[in-house]
Amino acid sequence: MGFGESIKTVFSKYADFNGVASRPEYWWWTLFSFLVSAVLGVAFGRGEGSLGNTLVSLWSLATLLPSLAVAVRRLRDAGKHWGNLFWLLLPFVGWIIVIVYLAQPSVKNSKTSKK
Repeated sequence: MGFGESIKTVFSKYADFNGVASRPEYWWWTLFSFLVSAVLGVAFGRGEGSLGNTLVSLWSLATLLPSLAVAVRRLRDAGKHWGNLFWLLLPFVGWIIVIVYLAQPSVKNSKTSKK
């Protein structure tokens, strides 16, 4: 799955928490979301009360649900439970745990995997 196809897939499954998401789908989406935030912040300025800060906040809010959905699907594809996202509430160590889980290869012959 390529960059454009990944973005199209995530937006088409905006709030779909069912099924699985491949590693490329998740990581291309993450890169796209990060790049859009960075461009908005740089192009319109970052700082208290700036337009860039407002636009980045709106972008983050608009992509929160699809980001959660693709993360849940990715965890399912890696054979992990969606509840592992709660590790994100634990500063630093929790983020490392979730990143490691999201980077795991797909589980072959999984009941939830559509291979």
